[in-house]
Amino acid sequence: MTSQDIIEELKQESSKKYKANVIKMGIPEENSIGVPTSQLRTIAKEIGKSNEMAYELWKSGYHDAKLLAVLVFEVKKLSFKDIDQLMDDVISWDLCNFISKQMIMKRKDYDDFIEQWIDSNHVYKKRAAFVLIGSAVIKNKTITHDTLNQYLYLIQTHLDYDHEHVKKAVSYALREIGKKDFEYNEKVLLMVDEMLQTQNKTQVWIARDVKKELENVVEAKGRERLISCQSKMGES
Repeated sequence: MTSQDIIEELKQESSKKYKANVIKMGIPEENSIGVPTSQLRTIAKEIGKSNEMAYELWKSGYHDAKLLAVLVFEVKKLSFKDIDQLMDDVISWDLCNFISKQMIMKRKDYDDFIEQWIDSNHVYKKRAAFVLIGSAVIKNKTITHDTLNQYLYLIQTHLDYDHEHVKKAVSYALREIGKKDFEYNEKVLLMVDEMLQTQNKTQVWIARDVKKELENVVEAKGRERLISCQSKMGES
């Protein structure tokens, strides 16, 4: 099966409704096919892992093919530079998140990406840094207080990038830290209270978004992390 065969298969699986939603995210219509992620996962399993194929799909220019490529890449065989160059092409939050969670979080060096990208002026590299922080807090069951405190420091010193997709990622990172336990819930709430006192509209937006969730969290039986009391588990 060639990359062109796969592109043709993607076109056969296209959904007009899904394509319309993708276009609303800012993906040019000519670069969108409209294949649901669940179907991309099925096709990725059929293809198997191959960096050669993944690069061919990525270079096709189709958004859906890039998402598929993320699932096909042999992640551990890629260098930091390889992934950094892939992110140069990213123009949407969903592809940014996909690379962060499906590729980088499967590597041991994900903190290197956080440290390098949090200073970037590339919107989606900066967003990815915060997405990786939030994902690391969830997935790393042995995360230390030193690491959590370092993440809070990085967030606090990189708050002022006024782009919707970055602000939302900062909020995500803070909310996930704040749901680690009640100690970090208090730390994050104190931090956002200070942010609310500033004249900075970006910080105020983030603080309000974080506070409305973290003020209402509870412990739930069988869960290691705090959850929103508005969830079904929180209500039971």
